Amino acid sequence: MADTSADRTIEEERELLRSLCAKGGVVFFGGAGVSTESGIPDFRSPDGLYNQQYDYPPEQIISRSFFDAHPEEFYRFYRDRVIFTDARPNPAHRTLARLEREGLLNAVVTQNIDGLHQAAGSRTVYELHGSIHRNHCMRCHAAYPLDFIVQTGKDDPRALPLCPACGGLVKPDVVLYEEPLDDRVITGAVRAISQATTLIIAGTSLVVYPAAGFIDYFKGQHLVVINRTPTSRDAGADLLIRHNVGEVFDW
Repeated sequence: MADTSADRTIEEERELLRSLCAKGGVVFFGGAGVSTESGIPDFRSPDGLYNQQYDYPPEQIISRSFFDAHPEEFYRFYRDRVIFTDARPNPAHRTLARLEREGLLNAVVTQNIDGLHQAAGSRTVYELHGSIHRNHCMRCHAAYPLDFIVQTGKDDPRALPLCPACGGLVKPDVVLYEEPLDDRVITGAVRAISQATTLIIAGTSLVVYPAAGFIDYFKGQHLVVINRTPTSRDAGADLLIRHNVGEVFDW
């Protein structure tokens, strides 16, 4: 049964979490809520991505069929609502990176595409939905950094990022709706989760599949859920925390 004491202070929540992390064998499974304290909006809150007003529903815009049919409109939305170049790692990212350096955390499995875990120093990161920091030409496969996407849209957010080498369209290495996850990332994430002693699920509503289904591979001893709103895994958690992820990891 989940430990859900409503009377615990944030300091008590941190101490309980630190005690579990000190045992080692930790894997962290995170979603959009991990990065909200870095200034990146989540998806389903009142101010989130899915509640913004555009000519098309956001769910449609970030699909592969829409990208192929309307790349200009895709890039207008992508540059405006997905790329946040000023975002910096928050306490959650930094503490997780430190736990990895100390040999207590085995891996981070993230649904986020912002690269903030790596920016904080994490090394073993499985990015289920790709990264805005990797971009490749769809014709010649030349690689380009995030700044290439930003700069090509500096004067016109609808401008297409075309490869200087061959003129092909450059696509972000993010997994759009209708696209499969990367097999190598799936294999690494499943292996890490299945071998974990403690699995921490944080900042995710657990409604996006197949990513959310990966936690079914956890067979370890301790399950922790950190989320402001209820999830489907709350009842099975040994520790259930209803605070912001960054606050809980601020140690």
